[in-house]
Amino acid sequence: MTIDQSLVAKITAEVIARVQESKSDTAGNSGIFATIEEAVKAARTAYNQLKKLSIAQREELIQAMRQVARDHAEELAEMAVTESGMGRVADKIIKHRLVADKTPGTEGLRTEAWTGDRGLTLLEMGPYGVIGSITPTTNPCATVLCNAIGMIAAGNAVVFSPHPTAKNTSLLTIKLLNEAIIKAGGPANLLTAVAEPSLKATNAMMSHPGINMLVATGGPGVVKAVMSSGKKAIGAGAGNPPAVVDETADIEKAARDIIAGCSFDNNLPCIAEKEVIVVGCVADKLMSYMQRYGAYLISGQDIDRLAKVILTEKEELAASGCTEKPKRSYAVNKKFVGKDAKYILSQIGINVPDSVKVVICEAAADHPFVLEELMMPVLPVVQVKDIDAAIELAVKVEHGNRHTAIMHSKNVDNLTRLAKAIETTIFVKNAPSFAGIGVGGEGFTTFTIAGPTGEGLTSARSFTRQRRCVLVDGFSIV
Repeated sequence: MTIDQSLVAKITAEVIARVQESKSDTAGNSGIFATIEEAVKAARTAYNQLKKLSIAQREELIQAMRQVARDHAEELAEMAVTESGMGRVADKIIKHRLVADKTPGTEGLRTEAWTGDRGLTLLEMGPYGVIGSITPTTNPCATVLCNAIGMIAAGNAVVFSPHPTAKNTSLLTIKLLNEAIIKAGGPANLLTAVAEPSLKATNAMMSHPGINMLVATGGPGVVKAVMSSGKKAIGAGAGNPPAVVDETADIEKAARDIIAGCSFDNNLPCIAEKEVIVVGCVADKLMSYMQRYGAYLISGQDIDRLAKVILTEKEELAASGCTEKPKRSYAVNKKFVGKDAKYILSQIGINVPDSVKVVICEAAADHPFVLEELMMPVLPVVQVKDIDAAIELAVKVEHGNRHTAIMHSKNVDNLTRLAKAIETTIFVKNAPSFAGIGVGGEGFTTFTIAGPTGEGLTSARSFTRQRRCVLVDGFSIV
């Protein structure tokens, strides 16, 4: 999608003006503060006010927030791509509308009750208080919107710690949501953040005694940090989802679905197909169809040249001692994360039309393209002899993240075997990966998928704690 530069300039100017307005907002209603201390204090005040509202009133706030996501879907998508340099505007618009329509609200907060000879016991889901939410540059709007809806639906206030490389986008999202909450009759500053997000500010937020719960959406480093904080923590970490194709699959549909999922927002979602493992007898047919649906096949020296561009190589001494030969390891070159396939190919002298959405190549099972989570539309294809080898390799390259896996097959036994072997939070069958979060599939959506801490696809219920109320020898009418 070609970005309208005049629109970008207009949006950027508006954002700068709004952020500056937030910094000088003496009423303190925008949610943007100079320090973590001020942000936490304001969120605590808002939380105490929110507690006085009924769940029905809370749902009115949620509906207003959903409308913000719809009304500003295009504006925030343009801004996110411009500021972060990652992703595709059209796909981010889909994400924002998806969040508006499919993020669970208060309906998931169901009360349980037991009655008997000895009275009545209620089990209700109560808020934690003030949640610290760390959000990524890959989804500077969608994660903020989604977490804000779910966390407020659960009765909490939120202090956000957005990624600095997309801070203006995230801060504007927070400001717009606060404006909608106030208009709907809610308290000011239910959502807060500092005007200049940084690692130092994030650390201060995580250790602040006024933060009752931490939720991190990002890489393994930040997830480890919140899990080591001593607070209740939800960690949504990395994935390296394999897409397995066996000989019984509808190969043309599998190819179309894989390209659609892999190219969505230029492969930024952690659920997106990162490598394809295909039974050899249908591999050529699959790759032929993939090219029909927007893939560009590279081979030979072009693969090596591409690896030198999108990966950085480093040498590490073997653990057994310095006498060992250095072993090679790789990291993703962040300059190419979320970039268009056309741009990536241009870096190795290959010019392709805009219709090319994904770069594909055949690769060995131990190639770094297979082992690393690239988060860009570069998709390695590994051939294996049979479904047994495919399942074994899929489990290996998923690295035990237990995040997402995809399989294309008409053999129910094969589908079941992979699902049981890989144990991922999301398992998508015969569809693009994004069906797993409700795009073209059933079920609710989330952009905080907590594999490491086990909550799975988070919703309002994930941000609550159980509270039991027991009345003995009363309200038993039988």
